[in-house]
Amino acid sequence: MSENAVTVREARAHLADHINRAEQGASTIITRNGAPVAALVPIADFNALEEAADELLSREAEAVLAEGGPTVTMAELLADLFTEHGEGTA
Repeated sequence: MSENAVTVREARAHLADHINRAEQGASTIITRNGAPVAALVPIADFNALEEAADELLSREAEAVLAEGGPTVTMAELLADLFTEHGEGTA
């Protein structure tokens, strides 16, 4: 896979070109102040990464359950999610 790095300004100015490069299989790293902050990648690479992350999380969850790890009900999970979300808002 070919890869290049561009600034945010360059990425904005030539977004269509970078999208075309992604369609051809090349990734583009976008930098801000010299540090990588984002990547424009071919959709196949993105999908593969998402699938790999899902598989890893599934294996970790199965391992926790096999060891008799803690479980929560869907109601508990949703309550925790909404409580966390509500704490940061004012």
